[in-house]
Amino acid sequence: MTAHPVRETAAETAYAKINLALHVRRRMPDGYHDLETLFAFCADGDELTAAPADDLSLTIVGPFGEGLSAGPDNLVLRAAESLRAAAGTAAGAAIRLDKRLPVASGIGGGSADAAAALRLLVRLWDVAVADETLHGIAATLGADVPACMVSQTCRGEGRGDRLDLLDARALTGMPLLLVNPRVAVPTGPVFQRWDQIDRGPLASGDPLAAALNGRNDLEPPARALQPAIACVVEALSAMPGLRLARMSGSGATCFALFADAAARDAADAAIAAAHPHWWRLATRLL
Repeated sequence: MTAHPVRETAAETAYAKINLALHVRRRMPDGYHDLETLFAFCADGDELTAAPADDLSLTIVGPFGEGLSAGPDNLVLRAAESLRAAAGTAAGAAIRLDKRLPVASGIGGGSADAAAALRLLVRLWDVAVADETLHGIAATLGADVPACMVSQTCRGEGRGDRLDLLDARALTGMPLLLVNPRVAVPTGPVFQRWDQIDRGPLASGDPLAAALNGRNDLEPPARALQPAIACVVEALSAMPGLRLARMSGSGATCFALFADAAARDAADAAIAAAHPHWWRLATRLL
């Protein structure tokens, strides 16, 4: 493809992902699990910035950046290399990742960062890459990366990368509180502890109704690994004005949807007073 003049700088938010519901239907022969999930996205997340450079580089800062590798194994740099190859460009970028979300916490993390890097560098390098190509790159980086690329409420099936966008007007702007007890929960062990019982499909139609009638099949095994998750869900479930409280993804972050911002903020204050060591983020759905 023909390269265009690069921009001076660019910035992008890696929107935090939540699974409003996550049904595990079966384990497939390739070892992955057949999922049905409702993805939704928060208005906040990690922040990426990039400036033109001769080579690709990554600097990680922020409250959850300590100990993270900024080497070629990082999903942000893998995304950048894949995009550079697909776009046929030799452009580089000095990328800065402000890691504001807990690591290994069920809210997108590295997947959201990789997706944000793709969106960011398409603009920075001013390259034309088909949506199908970007989706293909995203799918090679992780099962959640395609959904994080879109960052809109959608239904995911298969590994979670077969997506259908949903009419989410009833969810847009809904007040949301994320809470993590500051424990990391690696995805692999949680899936390994799933009891392999198919408890039925995720409903179609209105996403909020489907979520309210749904479940997260990974919550019981995650609770067994980290009992603090149960404490978080129970604390959120007791809050006035609650619409839904559940663990996201494979944990340990839990979320609570509220009827209004005042109820969310009151819950945030109550959680902070009772559990000052827990991480919290008061936000809203996109």
